This record gives sequence, C-alpha cells and structure tokens, in this order.
Amino acid sequence: MKYKDYYKIMGVEKNASAEDIKKAYRKLARKYHPDVSKEAGAEEKFKDVAEAYQTLKDPEKRAAYDQLGSYRPGEEIRPPPDWQKQYGDGASGFSFDDLDLSDLFAGLQGGFRRAERERGKVPIPGQDYEVSVHLALEEAYRGTEVNLELAVPEYDANGFVHRVPRKFTARIPKGATDGQRLRVPGKGGKGINGGRDGDLYFNIVLHPHPLYRVSGHDVYLDLPLAPWEAVLGTSVEVPTPGGRVRLKVPPGTHAGQKLRLPKRGLPKPRDAQGDLYAIVQIVVPTVLSERERALYKELADNSTFNPRGHFEQEVKNAS
Repeated sequence: MKYKDYYKIMGVEKNASAEDIKKAYRKLARKYHPDVSKEAGAEEKFKDVAEAYQTLKDPEKRAAYDQLGSYRPGEEIRPPPDWQKQYGDGASGFSFDDLDLSDLFAGLQGGFRRAERERGKVPIPGQDYEVSVHLALEEAYRGTEVNLELAVPEYDANGFVHRVPRKFTARIPKGATDGQRLRVPGKGGKGINGGRDGDLYFNIVLHPHPLYRVSGHDVYLDLPLAPWEAVLGTSVEVPTPGGRVRLKVPPGTHAGQKLRLPKRGLPKPRDAQGDLYAIVQIVVPTVLSERERALYKELADNSTFNPRGHFEQEVKNAS
C-alpha cells in the first residue's frame, strides 16, 4: 500500500490531542468541501482529510497507524500481517462506513445555503462513493456478485445532510486484480437540480492465499521437489486457480527456477489470461530408512559433483 502522512494532511503535530484533530478536521472540511469550495482539487483534498480523520480520531486505529513508522508520502510500504484487514479501511480509500457526519458538516449549513443562493438552480452532480471490496482469489478468478449496504450522506431540499441507508449490488468481472478500481456509473450520490448522479467505485483487495501469490494477472506457486525429481526430471500434478494440471519438470532443474504454465493465471479482458509460475523448492527428507541412508551414502562416496567448486575458483582468482 502507499503511505499517506495523515498528520501532515490534517496540519497537526504527531502529539496533537483528539480535540486539536477534531478542530483541524472541521476547519479543513469547511475549506475543501466540494459543494462550497472554489479551490482547485478541493474534492480530492476533502477525501484525503476525511480519510485521515477516520484513522486519527480512533485511538486504536491511530496507535496502529503510528506503529507503521514514518515514510515519504506515496512510498510503497508493507504493513504487518492482517494490518490491512483490521485497520486498512481508512488507509485503502475514502469510505462512509464510520464517518462522523455530525463532525463533518458542523458549521457547514450556512455555507451550503450561501452556495445555493449563488448557484440558483444550476445542476449539481452527485458525489462519488468509494468502498473497498475484499475478494478471495477464487472469486477474482471466476467473477462474483457483491451486495453492500452503506450509510451515505444525501442532501435534502434545504441543503441539509442526512445519513441514508443504501443497498448496492454489482457484478465483479472475472480477473479482477488487487488494487484495481472498478466504476459503477450512476450508483453514487443523487444529483441536485437535475445534475447527474455520482458514481460508485470499488477498490479491489485480494485476500492472501495459502498457496498462491498474485502479481497483476500472473499467479506464483511454490513447487516442492525431492532431490531426485529435480535431478532426473519428472511429471507432477500441480493446483491452479482453474483446476489441477500436469507439469513437466526437466532433468537438472534447480532451486528457484521458474516453470511456466501459460494461460493458467487470472483472466484478462478480451479472453486473454495471465500465466502461472511454479517456483522450484528442493525439499530434502528429514526421516530416512536404513536403506535410504545407505543409498545416500553410496551416492556421496561415488559422486564427483562439487556444489562449492566455484569457491575454489574465486580464491584462485583473488590470489
């Protein structure tokens, strides 16, 4: 995920009190709310401020955020395991799930009424909504349908804001990737004075999988091989998101080697598909029978293979 400096966004010090953070939030909300602000980029700044406040106003989320450390804004960071699942709503995108609208719109009503008088009956587009959608890899592979219920802010005829429950149902196409942003037109906030309705955006988050790692549409799988399988070559059955397939392992395969299974990754648009890469791991037996131990001893006594031969060559070159 990309790091955001919430303290810098809010314009407060890291030791700021909860009251200082609330004051800063109200001030910035009045400054950047897109319905009253005339500043360039106000809507994005407003979303950043709301996102920062969702984390910093909650003592538990704030403590977890502080434990991440300090980074440059926009720098890619790797949070601890399960951090994104527990605390990531604020860090992965703007959400209305637990936004305190009484804080957000405190003192704004006069601004709305002034703005309404200035605008007259000019059509005003509805607000866009964003929500994180968590998917298992299998759901991303075959596509799925999501049902969400959110409490979203909507304006009444007098320009006042109320939280209104809204249900959303949308089809997530097969091949959705981690970090992808999907747009559902017209499912956001209601427009005013005939303005178009806003859009709903789904930010896709793939759950970690016990077998696979995903990069874009490509899938990576660790493939354990016995030493003799790697030396002699073999054919093994491996799992893929689309089902089990046979994979040919050539003789002399080494640890870390990537064996490619084309078109066994996640689906892409226009009927294309990513690849699956099996990363070879050489696994040695830890429990041996007497016969097995004797065979290994015979191999050790007769083999001329020296896996550290390059050490001697490097020493000679350095002399």
